[in-house]
Amino acid sequence: MLMGLVVGYVVLVLALIVAYRWIDPPRSALMITTRLSGQPVLYAPVPLTSISSYLQRAVVTSEDARFCQHGGVDWGALYEAMSESRGGSTITMQTAKNLFLWSSRSYVRKAIEIPVALTIDAFWPKRRILEVYLNIAEWGPGIFGAEAASYYHFDKPASRLTAHEATLLAATLPNPIARDAGDPGRITSVLASRLRGRMANSDAFVRCLGLRSMPRAETPAPARPAAKAPARQPAAADQKSWKTTTEPAFNPWQN
Repeated sequence: MLMGLVVGYVVLVLALIVAYRWIDPPRSALMITTRLSGQPVLYAPVPLTSISSYLQRAVVTSEDARFCQHGGVDWGALYEAMSESRGGSTITMQTAKNLFLWSSRSYVRKAIEIPVALTIDAFWPKRRILEVYLNIAEWGPGIFGAEAASYYHFDKPASRLTAHEATLLAATLPNPIARDAGDPGRITSVLASRLRGRMANSDAFVRCLGLRSMPRAETPAPARPAAKAPARQPAAADQKSWKTTTEPAFNPWQN
């Protein structure tokens, strides 16, 4: 019985990995968990071409500088992270976790996460991996994906994010519930400032993505925005492009 469940799970994950090479995931495991807890979910997947190159560069520089070099798992970084009780997950591993696994840390989850990440890297090009990751990453309570995060925090589509806004979003990724890109605290602001400095020399990190070189002139940081309400819906004109799961009876597998 148990072996049958394991085999069934493996077959399902493999089938979804192949399908998600071309099809946007309707939900991730983390979205389903969030919705079942009673938290509304905002999710609006968009093509990578509709996500600011600043955000692509900022996330790779911040989360996985060897993204273009490794095959889904950065073994050296993983070994060091395990020795120091840190995560050590690559963008591909985070994609595997968010799509198919649970969020709490454990060696069991990591043992499953690694082969799933290796399989994703074998089937998907790097641009697709980053595209899916940016579309399912959590950027606030129930805020999933770059498009939802951009509207929620900055009232604009992800394609129009500035370098400053992109680094604020990237700086919140390790702890998107405690950190707020739209109303950053001192730690988030400092991390974003340091990240902007690193982005100036990040061409090698994003070579596989085909991004243009980072302009040397730094875009001035805008004034700190005023605090906002804890939950905000997108503008009425954009409602049709949003996937919201606010129905009272939620089916986790419903598209």
